Amino acid sequence: MFKKIMFLMAFGILVYSCAKVPMSGRNQLALIDNAELLPLAFVEYEKVLKEGKVVTNTADGQMVVKVGKRVSAAVEKYMKANGLESELQGFSWEFNLIEEAVVNAWCMPGGKVAFYTGIIPVCQDEAGIAVVMGHEVAHALANHGRERMSNGMLMNGVLGSAQVAMGQNPTLMQNLFLQAFGVGGQLGMLSFSRKHELEADQLGLNFMALAGYDPRVAPAFWERMEAAGSGGAPPEFLSTHPGPKRRAAELNKQMVIAMEYYEQSKK
Repeated sequence: MFKKIMFLMAFGILVYSCAKVPMSGRNQLALIDNAELLPLAFVEYEKVLKEGKVVTNTADGQMVVKVGKRVSAAVEKYMKANGLESELQGFSWEFNLIEEAVVNAWCMPGGKVAFYTGIIPVCQDEAGIAVVMGHEVAHALANHGRERMSNGMLMNGVLGSAQVAMGQNPTLMQNLFLQAFGVGGQLGMLSFSRKHELEADQLGLNFMALAGYDPRVAPAFWERMEAAGSGGAPPEFLSTHPGPKRRAAELNKQMVIAMEYYEQSKK
């Protein structure tokens, strides 16, 4: 009888805890609300900034901020025009550059973005930064972090998941957050799955185009990223990710749609 009750509880959670990814329409698990997730993300983001050397006031740092503002503004405009503005509830955009010789960047849930100085040479210019920015913002808009944390809640067990969902076990929720994002003593965040990475590539391509950046530069960025790791271990940004050649091929498949967004941005 107990097992049957547990099964029914699990089934109920799965049925009533589904969401859709904006723009792609993919169904995803959402066992936690952003109202609970975002405050945790904002606290961890501040910890990273305090522990690292923030160089946002440099020329490169200001370029990251400029691109971030353009991309986030374009995303907000698109979401509002398509009746999706509720997806941005609780977002508080912030863009920072951290001095660290690592080829990486990431975005916390709620729009908290961090670039590392090691990725700037690979980006080369503002358009290259827009490729990465669109990709990272897409992770946040697609709620990939929430989905990963929700999967962790299921693995933790139905009762624990129910406690977190009802706000009855804040310690468990904090631990699940750290497990999902890899923050707290680690550089940046854990890599997302290949499925999430390819989805972020696709959405990010559209986001940079909406912001007025030519999406055709994106495949060349991934070629440079591959070259950056040719001397040994791949850059952190590519760890467990789809190969650059596959990413470039998938981006080219999406280029017609992205170019339509790019042309619209000029009007």
